[in-house]
Amino acid sequence: MPLDSYSVLKCRPIKGLAGSNQSPHYQIHCLDGNATHYRIAVNIHSQTNPSDLLYYADDNFQHSITSQLTELKFGLTPLKSQPGGAALDYIRGNLFDYHAMQILPGDIPGADNDLNEKLDKYVEWALKMADAEIYAFGNAWGPENKPDQYFGFTPGRGIHDIHMNQGNSGRWADDNGPWQDGGIFFHFPAVRKWVAIFLAFQSQTFHSVDGTGQPIQFQDAVSDGTVRIVAAQVNVTGPGNQTVTLANTGSHAIDLIDWAILDGLKRKQILKGMIGAGEFRTIPINGKEAQFSGQGGIISLLNQNGMKIAGVAYTKEDCRKSGCTIVF
Repeated sequence: MPLDSYSVLKCRPIKGLAGSNQSPHYQIHCLDGNATHYRIAVNIHSQTNPSDLLYYADDNFQHSITSQLTELKFGLTPLKSQPGGAALDYIRGNLFDYHAMQILPGDIPGADNDLNEKLDKYVEWALKMADAEIYAFGNAWGPENKPDQYFGFTPGRGIHDIHMNQGNSGRWADDNGPWQDGGIFFHFPAVRKWVAIFLAFQSQTFHSVDGTGQPIQFQDAVSDGTVRIVAAQVNVTGPGNQTVTLANTGSHAIDLIDWAILDGLKRKQILKGMIGAGEFRTIPINGKEAQFSGQGGIISLLNQNGMKIAGVAYTKEDCRKSGCTIVF
């Protein structure tokens, strides 16, 4: 079954504690606005081989989700696993390009070369800034009728599964679900900066069934990334005034029949026609199906089998100039 307590924890850090092979999580002790203690447990090793995690950090994270996060109260907020809210989905949410993830050991000799050290760097940044905030997405636990096993506060409580929570096979398949992925964001208001960290296991698949999160092995003549979304006009009104521009980076023409442009609320506009090798094609958005908000959002491209081929995100700031073209 999917995660039973999918939530986001908004808090401020007190201390970070490195993990080890015997304790394969980086631990963060933190407080909410009412001085309630929590622990964030972030995986640095996998229990399934290969044990090293996939890691991606964006030191200048820009996405429409951040405007929703700043409105949250400190503490735990339960999240609905659906689009349009604050829930994370590595596949459908266009948060980052998963191809950019790197394999990173949890704890090895040397400087700034393992997951412990990467996480510790951002926690140390947050500890040095009085107004820094952490947003941890995952599965909440507690309050427990015992002290926390790492930091000793009572009652024990916190959040874990701070990683992708779909595309699992075998013993972890019961945890699968869309719009319930984990992650950890650091907000530094004083410098108007967001840092986002995304983690996944090498055993997970980056294509999953839309309603269940069960893994799909991607097999198609057109691979994801061959056709890209390169530009869009979103902050304009009237049928056909919004547009999405595609580029075919492959060596062959591609038939777009039954492909679809998808907005952040999963509304689809079905496509047709060809896009030649090396060509660009600008598609008018009719407003009857997919349509885009001037407050920020996401745009996805699906192939004829409903598989995501490309995706982008834009923010309210990108839309400030009416009628401007956003280039991705």
